[in-house]
Amino acid sequence: MVSTAQAIVLAAGRGNRMRPLTDRVPKPLLAVKGRSLLRWHVDALADAGVDRLVINTAWLGEQIPAHFGPRPHSSAGRPVTIAYSAEGEDFGYALETAGGIARALPLLDTRFWVVAGDVYAPGFPFDPAALERFARSDRLAHLWLVPNPAHNPRGDFGLGADGLAVNGGAERFTYSTIGLYRRELFEPPWCEIHPGNPQGTAEPLAPLLRRAMDAGRVSAELYTGPWTDVGTPERLAELNA
Repeated sequence: MVSTAQAIVLAAGRGNRMRPLTDRVPKPLLAVKGRSLLRWHVDALADAGVDRLVINTAWLGEQIPAHFGPRPHSSAGRPVTIAYSAEGEDFGYALETAGGIARALPLLDTRFWVVAGDVYAPGFPFDPAALERFARSDRLAHLWLVPNPAHNPRGDFGLGADGLAVNGGAERFTYSTIGLYRRELFEPPWCEIHPGNPQGTAEPLAPLLRRAMDAGRVSAELYTGPWTDVGTPERLAELNA
C-alpha cells in the first residue's frame, strides 16, 4: 500500500499581481533569500518529520517537479516524497483552494497540513504535537491566524475565547493560509464536490470554512512569528533587501 501524504502545498495559482515576474516562473518558485518559497516550506515540513507531500500545480506547473528533481530532498539532505496534482495538465486551469484540495484528496491522509506556496513563514514549526491535539479533537480544521498586514486591514476571521474560529467578530485576524484539515471537510455534507474532483470544479476555501465555523467545528490560534504574503513584487523586494 502506498503511503498517503501528510501535507499539501498549494502552488497552482497564476500570480497575476506578481507579473511580470510570474510570466516565466510560477510564483512559488520565486526566491526569498536564495531559496524558493516552495523550498522554504518543504524544508520546514521535512524538519518537522513531514516527509510525504502533495504539491498541486497549474500555471507553468512543469517547472515545479523539475525544481525538486526525481529524488526530492530538503536543503538539510532529508529525503522527501512528493506527489504532484497536475491541475493544469488535467483541466487546463487551476481549481482554486477547495477544488485543488478535493482533487488531491485521494493522495492525502485523513488529517493533513495545508500551506499556501506563496507565503513566507520561515519560523513556522509544523509541530507534531499540534497534529496530535487536532487528531484528538472533533474539529474539521485548525487555522493559524496572524495580525492583519497593511494589505488586509479588516482581517478574515475572529478568534473566540474558547479557541474557536469565528465567522465575523469584533476583532478579526488574517488567515495565514497554514492549517490542519480533516478529509471530512472536503466531503458531503460540507463539500459538494465529487470525490477526487473528477469534473475539475474550481471552488474557493473560505465559504467552506465559514460553514464549518458556524457549526463550531473550526478552531484557531494566533501566530506572531515572521509571516509575509508574498503577493506583489514590492513585498518580494522588501524581503530580499
